This record gives sequence, structure tokens and C-alpha cells, in this order.
Amino acid sequence: MPNINAGEFKKGIKVVLEGDPYDMLEVNFVKPGKGQALYKCRMRNLLKNTIIDRTFKSGDGLESADVRKGEGQFLYREKTNLVFMDQESFEQYTVATDVLEGRDVWLLDGAICVLTYYNDRVIEVEPPPHVNVKITYTEPAVRGNSSGNITKSATVETGAEIQVPAFIDTGEVVRIDTRTGSYVERVKS
Repeated sequence: MPNINAGEFKKGIKVVLEGDPYDMLEVNFVKPGKGQALYKCRMRNLLKNTIIDRTFKSGDGLESADVRKGEGQFLYREKTNLVFMDQESFEQYTVATDVLEGRDVWLLDGAICVLTYYNDRVIEVEPPPHVNVKITYTEPAVRGNSSGNITKSATVETGAEIQVPAFIDTGEVVRIDTRTGSYVERVKS
């Protein structure tokens, strides 16, 4: 992989540091009164999801990381793993559920997700930003509690529990924001 000189550091580039891929979150150029120019960088480890700060001199460089994003279709669950199919190569990838950090409850069969690959291995999965799910159980609305911002707990077809407005009943389909796990709207049939 080509080396990236410190002068070319910018937000969003992917580099390898100590064998792990990192995403540059922030780069600040510092020119002290005397001496060499410095680049203060904040980077996120793409495997461990930790953030570090490093300072590089103007002559330093890092190796470019072989990180790419692509679309993948969720196929099925396999014990503690999830199986996805790459939409371009049709190759299947098995990913541990902990890679999704609890967001696997928003995966419906056939969902198109954004997969991040590092050395032909899936290291990150982003579910679709919104999903439509059916309410499998919720308490019936209490008469008189249908106005205002009153919410109640509801279980959806994926097994996740969410807060919905009091007027939502069992059997209805609702749209969920998968990034926050919150109710967006009722979906009309």
C-alpha cells in the first residue's frame, strides 16, 4: 500500500498504525516558533472503536489502509453470527453479532446494509437507517390518554422493545430509526 505523507493527512482518510486500521477524525497543523512543523491527529481504531491522539512530524508518514465500503444483504442468523451476501461479488460473509453493538435487532431478512471491509474481512455493519416493523405486543390504549406525548412500551417482530405513542395498537406497522432505536411514524397499509 502507498505511504501517506504527514502533509497529506486530512479528515476521513484511512491509515494503518501498529497493524490496525484507523480513520482520521481530526488533523491540526501546528507550526511552533522554532523547530519542525507538527500534525496533531485524532484517530478512531476501526477494529476496537477506540479513539487515540497522536502527533507526527512533517517528515513522517503512514501506510494507507485497505478499507472499502459496499452494500451487503442480510441473509440469516447462525447462532451468534449473522450471514451477509456482498451485492457485487455475491460472496457470503459471516459476522459476529457483537460487531453490530446491539443494532442487530433491526435486521430483517433481505435488508440491505452498508458493510465496511478491511483486508476482505467485514469489520463494521450499518443497518438501513429506517425499518418498518410490525408491533407484536403492546398494552391497549387507555381511554383519554390519546392526546399529548404519552408513550408506552411495545415489542416488535424482531424482538426489540421500543417506546411508541399511546394510540399505536398490536398488529400495526411502524417506522423505526435504527440509529437511535426510536419511533418515527405509523406506516399506513
